Amino acid sequence: MPTLLQQPLRLLIDGQWVGCASGATMDVINPSTGEVLAQEALGGAADIHQAVQAARRALESGPWARMRPAERTRLLLKLADALDQHGDELALLETLNTGKPLKVARLFDVGHAAECLRYNAGWATKLNGETRAVSLPGDWHAFTLREPVGVVGLIVPWNVPLAMAVSKIAPALAAGCTVVLKPAELTPLTALRLGELIVAVGFPPGVVNIVTGLGTEAGQALVAHPGVDKVSFTGSTAVGKAILASAAGNLKRVALELGGKSPVFIFPDADLDRAIDAAARGIFSNTGQVCAAGSRLFVHRSVAERVVEGVARRALQLRVAPGLEADAEIGPVISARQRERVMAYVASGRAEGAEVVAGGEAIDGAGYFIQPTVMVNTTPAMKVVREEIFGPVLCVQQFDDDSLEQLAARGNDTDFGLSSSIWTRDLRTAHQMVRRLKAGNVRVNAAAALDFAMPFGGYKQSGWGRENGREGVEAYTELKSVAIDLN
Repeated sequence: MPTLLQQPLRLLIDGQWVGCASGATMDVINPSTGEVLAQEALGGAADIHQAVQAARRALESGPWARMRPAERTRLLLKLADALDQHGDELALLETLNTGKPLKVARLFDVGHAAECLRYNAGWATKLNGETRAVSLPGDWHAFTLREPVGVVGLIVPWNVPLAMAVSKIAPALAAGCTVVLKPAELTPLTALRLGELIVAVGFPPGVVNIVTGLGTEAGQALVAHPGVDKVSFTGSTAVGKAILASAAGNLKRVALELGGKSPVFIFPDADLDRAIDAAARGIFSNTGQVCAAGSRLFVHRSVAERVVEGVARRALQLRVAPGLEADAEIGPVISARQRERVMAYVASGRAEGAEVVAGGEAIDGAGYFIQPTVMVNTTPAMKVVREEIFGPVLCVQQFDDDSLEQLAARGNDTDFGLSSSIWTRDLRTAHQMVRRLKAGNVRVNAAAALDFAMPFGGYKQSGWGRENGREGVEAYTELKSVAIDLN
C-alpha cells in the first residue's frame, strides 16, 4: 500500500501540509471495486484564500522571485527525475484512483508527465523579448519583455490526473509563475504525491500549492479570487462557460481546454489494417474518457463492412478488467454516475434507431465497467452523435463519393473542434481535408501525434488558447513593450 494512503490526505499550502479549514472530508473511491481508498480534505474558500496569498508572497518577495531562469530549469529537471524514480508508486496510485491498466499508467501517464517537465524546463531560459525598429522621430531603443503573468489557478480533470496536472504546472513554473492546483475531487491521489515530490526536490514554499475539494466550492473560489491572475482549466464545456462568468471580476486571463466530438475519416484507399486499429484505439483507449477521442467514424461505403467488422471485433476482444490485473486493456469508467451517463446515451441511440453491433451493456459485478460499444446507422441529429459521451462508444456513419467540401462539412457539423483524423494515401485528399476541417489538431495516417513541441487546443466550443510548444509557455506570460528616448 503506498505511503500516501497510510496517512490523512491534506492540503499543500505555503510548503506545509495542513488540514482544511472546515474539517470536511470526502471518500476517494477505487472505480474498479467501488471500495474506499482514502478520505480527502474538502478545501473551500478559506483554504483557497490562504493558498493564493502564499502564491502571491512567493511570486513577489520569496526566493522564487529572485531565482534565475537556469535555476528554474534545474528544479524542473530534478522533479522529472523524481517522477521517474517514484514511477511505480505513482502508477499504482493512478491505477487505484482511476482504474486504468497499470502498464498504461506507468508507461504513458508517468512517462508523459516526466517528459513534459523536461520539455518545459528548457523554455525557462528561452523566454526572450526582442528589439524593435520603430519609426518615431528621434533616437529610440525599443524592445519587448516577457514576464510571468502572476499567480495562476490550475484546475484539472479526472481522466489523466497526473499528466494533466504536470502539463499545466510545468509551463507555468518555467515562465516564472506561482500556482494553486485544484485536482478533480474524484482523483486527488497523484496530485498530492506530486506535491510531496515538489517539496522534496526543493521548490520554495508557496510556489506550488495544492487544494483538494469540490469544483463547486474550491474550484469556484479559485476562479473568482481577485488575487489570481490567470485560470487554466481542462474539463467539460459547460463548466468552461461557467468559469468565464466567474473570472470576469478582475478580468483574469482564462485558458480553456474543453470537450470534443472528434471525427475520423477512412477513405477507400487507406491502409485499412492500420486505420481499423487506430479507430479502435482512438475511442476505446482510457475507456473513451479522452477529450480528443475519435468518437465519430466516417467510413466510405465501399470499405465500411470491413472497417466496422474490424473495429467491432477489436471491441469484443478487448480485456475489460481492473487495472491491477496483468492482462487488463480497458479499465472502468470513473464513477457509478459516469457509467449511468454513458449507458443513458447508448439507450438514447437505440431509441433513435441506431444499431449496436458490439458491446452496449454495463458489466455486472463490482466496479464501474462498460463494454466497448460500436453503433451503426447513426445520423447527425442523434444525441449520441452530437453530444460528448466521454465513454467507450463509437458512432459510425458512411459516405459515398461525396465532395470533400460536403464530407468536411459533415465532420464540422458539431459545436466542437478539438481533433480529427484522416486516413488516405492520396496527398491531395489529405491536404484538402486538413484545410477544410475546423479543428485545432488534425492527424493524417496517424493513431496519435501528441508531442510537447506541438500546440494543442481547439476551435469553437472546444476551448480557448493552446497548451504545449512555445505557445503553451508564452500563455503564462505578459508581453511588455518598452521604448526609451535616447535624445
